[in-house]
Amino acid sequence: MCSQERPQKIRALVVDDEPLARTNLVVLLRLDPEIEIVRECGSGMEALAAIRDSKPDLVFLDVQMPECDGFDVLEMLGRDLPPAVVFVTAYDQYALRAFEAGALDYLLKPFDNARFDRALSRAKQRIANGTSPPATLQWLTVKSAGEVSFLKTSEIDWIEAADYYSCLHVGVKTHLLRRSMSELDQELDQATFCRIHRSAIVRLDRVRGLKLNENGDYDVLLDNGTRLRLSRRYRKQLQSRLRVRDSHRL
Repeated sequence: MCSQERPQKIRALVVDDEPLARTNLVVLLRLDPEIEIVRECGSGMEALAAIRDSKPDLVFLDVQMPECDGFDVLEMLGRDLPPAVVFVTAYDQYALRAFEAGALDYLLKPFDNARFDRALSRAKQRIANGTSPPATLQWLTVKSAGEVSFLKTSEIDWIEAADYYSCLHVGVKTHLLRRSMSELDQELDQATFCRIHRSAIVRLDRVRGLKLNENGDYDVLLDNGTRLRLSRRYRKQLQSRLRVRDSHRL
């Protein structure tokens, strides 16, 4: 008689800069035989590396941590987000931001066992259903002057490379984002955004036209008057996205 295979355990990671809070979560998780704790992390940067390395199914993530907080971790992970993320914090003002950033649930310290069990049950359900965060970015988390705000990608006119950051141009305002152009190029909706140069991504519905420049190449004209260089490397891609059929003219 063949023995039945044991169900695969849910691999969990706990992130909190307070050792006692971290231990409390670990104790609760170990009560569940379906959970396997793969790592414990005491900082955001440690968590970032651990998530990328161990690829857990479930992460309990503290919001407020020095240098790199929970929002920073999710922002820098991009599409590498685990299937289920539960934010844990003592401050309820972060609840809405947590959900908009892709968190499944939000545990407010101090929480009781019943509330923890509900969060864990939701996480198990999401993992079982294979439900994951949206395939394309709908929101971006922007930190400035000690504040965290959420920016709809639909508001962005174009994006400019700025060393290890990306500069989001939104009307007359700009926002620095700690993400690379390559990451954003992969994660933004391909039907909406297009890379036109190694240092520029445009929102297609902001494109007014193309204009020949003095070097014999083309610039992209946006409806707000911005003029951006179109690299030959990305010309065909832009034509395709804009459905330009008369390509021999370009």
